Amino acid sequence: MGTITTDDGTEIFYKDWGAGQPIVFSHGWPLSADDWDAQMMFFLAQGYRVVAHDRRGHGRSTQTSEGHDMDHYADDLAALTAHLDLHDAVHVGHSTGGGEVAHYLGRHGEDRVAKAVLISAVPPIMVQTDANPGGLPKSVFDDIQAQVATDRTRFYRDLPSGPFYGFNRPGAEPSEAIIQNWWRQGMMGGAKAHHDGVVAFSQTDFTEDLQKITVPVLVMHGDDDQVVPYADSAPLSAELLQDGTLKTYAGFPHGMPTTQAETINADLLEFIRS
Repeated sequence: MGTITTDDGTEIFYKDWGAGQPIVFSHGWPLSADDWDAQMMFFLAQGYRVVAHDRRGHGRSTQTSEGHDMDHYADDLAALTAHLDLHDAVHVGHSTGGGEVAHYLGRHGEDRVAKAVLISAVPPIMVQTDANPGGLPKSVFDDIQAQVATDRTRFYRDLPSGPFYGFNRPGAEPSEAIIQNWWRQGMMGGAKAHHDGVVAFSQTDFTEDLQKITVPVLVMHGDDDQVVPYADSAPLSAELLQDGTLKTYAGFPHGMPTTQAETINADLLEFIRS
């Protein structure tokens, strides 16, 4: 574990375990690298080098007041991969992290990258616009920002207790440990970063990034995702990619890397080895 300092003085915390082909994990909003525990331990045991960082303003990275946008997120990721001199890397992004991965590839190129994976990811664009009529109304994201600004500790209990992991579905058995771990990760980060990050993940249009990507990309998404609705995300991203493969999971929630880790890890391993 260590830190790097970016050009604007932001310290980015990261974990770097093992040896072999590197797999780089980009986490979702408003979490941290800890959200990848189940994947990092699994792939470490499979002989891979696993790397995960806390996005600026999240987790153990600097709670800077500025730079909470996709350009900075992608540049921070590029700085980390350069610092560690990673090559032939597989980049895996969940939710907002999927946007970060797509923008990193579109903005910085693929010289260091072998493959990529977008899991429950926000591309092509979440918010409803004239060009994206199936998106979510901006008022949805305005409400999220208001809750983050005024009572995020309650909001960070309600979201994982309900739609994030599908614990609000009939017959679901909520895991208090998972809910508390989500809350813990969220509250480690800064309210300003999380507030501004809502705009970054909801209003960024990743269409041009996806069209630029030539490496193989696996797009994984549950069809019961209540956070990033399936129909307006994964199928559209897969169509925009030059070498994209869509894998749909019946009934899986947004947080499926945690609740369905065994299935997700096996499919990731198959794709990486293929």
